[in-house]
Amino acid sequence: MTVAERTREAVRAEPFLHEALRAGVLNYTAAARYLGIGDEEAVAAALRRYEAELEPRTAPGDARVSMKSGVGQGQPAEAILQVGDVVLVPGAGALTGVLATGEVEILALRRVLGRCETAGIDLVAAGATDGTLVVAVDRMDGADAVRAVEDALES
Repeated sequence: MTVAERTREAVRAEPFLHEALRAGVLNYTAAARYLGIGDEEAVAAALRRYEAELEPRTAPGDARVSMKSGVGQGQPAEAILQVGDVVLVPGAGALTGVLATGEVEILALRRVLGRCETAGIDLVAAGATDGTLVVAVDRMDGADAVRAVEDALES
C-alpha cells in the first residue's frame, strides 16, 4: 500500500480530519504527525493532494430552528422523533425538543452533535433526515441547544 493510500485510509478513519480537509483548515504537518503512518513530509504531501480531490463543504442552507417544550414519551402518530421503541412527542414530558427544518442535510447532525458536545449540552436523543433534524435535551438546556443547533447549521 502506498503512502497516499495509507493516508487516505487513515483520514477516512478520523472524520474530524476529513471534515478539516474539506473545510480547507487542516495543518498538514500536524495531521501527518498525528496519523503517525510514515514520513511526515510524504504524508503531508499526500494530505495536500487528497484535499484537492475532495468536494468542498457546501454553504449552509436555509433552515428554520424552533423549540418544542414539554417533550416526552408518546404515540408514533404525534412523534417529532422516534428511535427504536422510544417515541418523543410534544406535551408529554419534561424534555425540550429542538427542531431544524428546511434545507437541512443529514450530515448536519454531525456538526450539531459536535457543537452540543463542546458546549457541554447533554443530549437525550437525536436524529435527522433530509430536511429535518431533531435533538432532545433536558428542559434547562433548551435555549443553549437552540443556539448550538443554529450555530452548527450556519457553519
